[in-house]
Amino acid sequence: MPATAPEELPFLFHRAHRSLDAGARLELTLPGGIAAERLADLVTGAGWALLDGPMADARGTRLLVERHHTLADSVGPGMRLLVCGINPSPYSADVGVGYGRPGNRFWPAALAAGIAPVDRDPAAALTAGTGMTDFAKRATPRAAEVTRDEYESGFARVTRLVAWLRPGAVCFVGLSGWRTVVDRLAAAGVQPDAIGGRPAYVMPSTSGLNARTPPSALAAHLAAAWELGG
Repeated sequence: MPATAPEELPFLFHRAHRSLDAGARLELTLPGGIAAERLADLVTGAGWALLDGPMADARGTRLLVERHHTLADSVGPGMRLLVCGINPSPYSADVGVGYGRPGNRFWPAALAAGIAPVDRDPAAALTAGTGMTDFAKRATPRAAEVTRDEYESGFARVTRLVAWLRPGAVCFVGLSGWRTVVDRLAAAGVQPDAIGGRPAYVMPSTSGLNARTPPSALAAHLAAAWELGG
C-alpha cells in the first residue's frame, strides 16, 4: 500500500476490502509510527483479521491480514456526519454496501435528507461528507444476534475513531446499541452524552421490519443529524 497520511488509510482499506473476496489475504506495508491500538482499530474497521505482525522495518510496518465476510468502514477526514449501524447483514456483506437490502429504507431516506448524492454508494456519500461504520463487524441475519460484549467493544472502537477523525456529529441508526452501552432509556434525537467529544444523535432502525417509523420520519432524523454536524 502506498505511503499516505494515516487519516487517509481507512478509506484505502475500504477500497482494498471491496476488491477482494472473503478469505483473501493481503500483506500491507503501512507508514511507521502508528500506535498499536489504532493499528488494531484500522484492521478491525476494515473488516479484516490480523494473521501476522505487525513487524517494523525500514519501509514501515508490515502485517498480513485476511478479509472477513463483513463491511469495511467508509470513513476519512472532514466528515460532517458519521453514521453508525448495528452490524451488517449477510446480504450487505455480500454486496459490499451497508443497508444494501432493497427493503431497507436507509438509502431512500439518505437521498431525501440530502446526506448522500447517489443511491447505495458509500464512496460518493463519503465525498459528500457522510461516513459509515458499525458497532459490530460480524455479519448476522438479525441485529438481535449482536452480543453485549460486541456492543461494548464496538462502542469503544467507534469512540476512538470519532476522537481521531472528529466528524461533525455521529448518528446511531437503531436504538438498541446506544441503549445497551450508554442509556437504556434513550429516545430518538440528540443525546445528552457525546461520543469522542462529538455530539451524538440516535434514530430508529431503517429496516423494513420497523414499520412504525415512516420513510419521511427516517429522512427527517437523518436531516436533523446532518444539521447537528454542521
